Amino acid sequence: MNSSSLPDVDTTSELPEHGLQRGGSRGGNLPRHVAIVMDGSGRWAKRRQMTRFAGHRAGVDAAKEIVRACGERGVEVLTLFAFSSENWRRPPREVEGLMGLFRTALAQEARNLHRHNVHLEIVGERRMLNDVLRKRILQAEELTRANTGLRLIIAMNYGGRWDVTQACRAIATRVRDGKLDPDSITPGLVGQFLSLSELPAPDLFIRTGGEMRVSNFLIWHLAYTELYFTDTLWPDFDRRSLDAALDDYAIRQRRFGRTSEQVAQTQAS
Repeated sequence: MNSSSLPDVDTTSELPEHGLQRGGSRGGNLPRHVAIVMDGSGRWAKRRQMTRFAGHRAGVDAAKEIVRACGERGVEVLTLFAFSSENWRRPPREVEGLMGLFRTALAQEARNLHRHNVHLEIVGERRMLNDVLRKRILQAEELTRANTGLRLIIAMNYGGRWDVTQACRAIATRVRDGKLDPDSITPGLVGQFLSLSELPAPDLFIRTGGEMRVSNFLIWHLAYTELYFTDTLWPDFDRRSLDAALDDYAIRQRRFGRTSEQVAQTQAS
């Protein structure tokens, strides 16, 4: 058995070299890829004696603002956690409302994203989504496929463990079929079978709402990501909030297992 049937698969790369300092604002250290868990919309609504659905609608408005802000600031990839595979456990009425809100947002915003040269992609398990929603996802992705601006990834019915599991299943199938030598399986190869495999790993992870956990979001991809937690509830997370996170990221030194001296030498060369 051999891996020759998998062209262009990197079986050795593991450390995200792209994370070293690069050109841009904030001292030359702007993240290429920002990933956000948009938490706190329900609590935001409760504090205002509003329905949770009203909070989720306000959260959509916040997402629109952050998409625009990331594009303006030169972020290359923005990944938003919209609905996790665990969110099906929420009350059925809330889940139904979220799905309807997502369908409406896709219908209303796809053309606007297209006008602003945003490339939209939805990642996650789609089989549990209804036919109308799956159709709108495909239409929005096709409309924006050739765009060259901000890459906007929406994680919908996504879970990090699901992602790793489906990658393992795909690799096991290739081993079974004699197309892949087990000895050639490396972290770099596994990464090629995950969602977002063609994109740089997130440089900066942001979670709003005061919780300090990643909640099964991109668990493989976040191995070397800088984590930023804020008490700000998602509907209140605005451009200034984003800039505070970017400024915090800009002063961090990312070593990826190296010493500070080694990183300084790399940057000087």
